[in-house]
Amino acid sequence: MIPPDKLRRVADRFEEIEAAMAADISPEDYVSLSKEYADLSPVVAVIRDYESAQTEIGSLEELLADGETDAEMAELAKEELQALKQKLPEIEHDLQIKLLPKDAADDRSVILEVRAGTGGDEASLFAGDLFRMYQRFADLNGWRTEIISASESEVGGYKEIVASITGASVFARMKFESGVHRVQRVPVTEAGGRIHTSAATVAVLPEAEEVDVQVDEKDLRIDVFRASGPGGQSVNTTDSAVRITHLPTGLVVSQQDEKSQHKNKAKALKVLRARLFEQERERLDSARAADRKGQVGSGDRSERIRTYNFPQGRVTDHRINLTLYKLDRVIAGDALGELVDALISEDQANRLAALDAENA
Repeated sequence: MIPPDKLRRVADRFEEIEAAMAADISPEDYVSLSKEYADLSPVVAVIRDYESAQTEIGSLEELLADGETDAEMAELAKEELQALKQKLPEIEHDLQIKLLPKDAADDRSVILEVRAGTGGDEASLFAGDLFRMYQRFADLNGWRTEIISASESEVGGYKEIVASITGASVFARMKFESGVHRVQRVPVTEAGGRIHTSAATVAVLPEAEEVDVQVDEKDLRIDVFRASGPGGQSVNTTDSAVRITHLPTGLVVSQQDEKSQHKNKAKALKVLRARLFEQERERLDSARAADRKGQVGSGDRSERIRTYNFPQGRVTDHRINLTLYKLDRVIAGDALGELVDALISEDQANRLAALDAENA
């Protein structure tokens, strides 16, 4: 049972925001309140459904308790009451989900980093497959993907590729993709037809804004150098490539894809801010480390999260023990949403269970 005072507080806050937005306020305040209003709108809609169902149940029970209600009316009321009582737990569950504390970064766009792990050329080809899977998934969700930097392998895959994915609630949908992805298949370079196991690591970082991370110029060492292509091939005759070292943390970001040094620096700073922001999030989350063990995953890039087995046509997510026999559709990005939805549902269920335990 959800405490009525908790629901009242949410509804009261929503009404306060509505009144404030109708008043004469500054554009900055209006933008801030609009975001909170948009966040609370779906919650308040379910609160109203929940309260309406409870009120209707009470009215129907009174009607049935009234000895003067005729038989036909009583039968109709009984049927309606039964239907409402079956529907109420669904509304309550939906409301509990919507009342769960949101990750403050859920609404953010992301920086996606995919790197080849163990497995040589096959690992780089797999990294390319993963990146294209996310690119397609982004397209299906109406998000925009922009490659920030890419280091191609000689066989056509990627040693490393970094991209920004922008859109509504990208981090909320993609945050459980961080970790080690493993592939089992016969490499195209393997003449003997033996199955090899390779790996790639994925990092999904919420994109940081300047207000989130203050980067002081004196904390940066910026080196410029001449960009080069695969195998040392020169692709630039000017020192346009940029390497930024954040001295306090030792983080290093290099960027050489643009011909302009200014653009390379801007892209490198964008990635650096995202990594610093994620470091700070991890530091704050360490206080809740025990709780996080019960959740879907910590986002630890050393944690093996999923196996793509091509000979058997299956994908297994090890965190939730879910196997889908539609590998071709998952790796194409079309069925990745099924895994994402299952991971989100599992995380919500675990957080609800943790809240119930706290309130018990």
